[in-house]
Amino acid sequence: MKVIKIILVITAVFGLPSYSFGWGMLGHRIVGQIAESYLTAKAKAAVQNILGTESIALASNWADFIKSDSSYNYISSWHYVDMDSGLTKSQVKEYLQKDTATDLYTRMNFVIAQLKNKQLSIDKKRMYLKLLIHFVGDAHQPLHVGHHQDQGGNKIKVTWFGAPTNFHRMWDDELIEYQQLSYTEYTNAINHTSATQRLAWQKQPISDWIVESYQIAQQLYTEMQPDQKLSYRYNFDHIQTVNDRLLRAGDGVAGLLNSIFK
Repeated sequence: MKVIKIILVITAVFGLPSYSFGWGMLGHRIVGQIAESYLTAKAKAAVQNILGTESIALASNWADFIKSDSSYNYISSWHYVDMDSGLTKSQVKEYLQKDTATDLYTRMNFVIAQLKNKQLSIDKKRMYLKLLIHFVGDAHQPLHVGHHQDQGGNKIKVTWFGAPTNFHRMWDDELIEYQQLSYTEYTNAINHTSATQRLAWQKQPISDWIVESYQIAQQLYTEMQPDQKLSYRYNFDHIQTVNDRLLRAGDGVAGLLNSIFK
């Protein structure tokens, strides 16, 4: 009976869709490592004061780790903002302007406002800082701005080199892990942007990140078929998009933290 119970628990945990695990552990750490490259002296000091010896890269997955604690269940819907398919850029912008839901877009704005509150307790600062680092990563993972009807691609089953997975997990984990690099190695391999490029990205409002992810997701949906067998070609066609979104997310984290802690 004990063995059966253990199997049931494992099935319950791992059988759940990874609906809000944006980028997976490795991807979020890459985003955090990139962000650390571009902090101002003031922002770096403020972050260290809040996180202590924990790096941004290691703090980046806290928002997923706390899913093991039911008292944080209210944060689950903060990781994504799903929309209907077929929206234009202006329609997505209009949706975000009116958005009052408890979702990735509204909660990022909320967390940023909280971190600007100088009276906030250190415990709250630590929590909101870790959430912000994570959510910026989520906002740049295209399928965290996916479709309502398939839960951001979680319901679209595919195989990756013969192993069963789903469309969402492909972008959270499979493509990044396939490169067989640690998060520091991966960061060193792709983190070669110019100051001009980074400044242009940091001038973008958060709504632009959501719009871009939505537009990329729409293209990805047109390519994907249920039960599709994916391997080398899919990696070849999409790894540059993955790397670009990781870079933009890392730069986005740095830009927000530099602005908050100036």
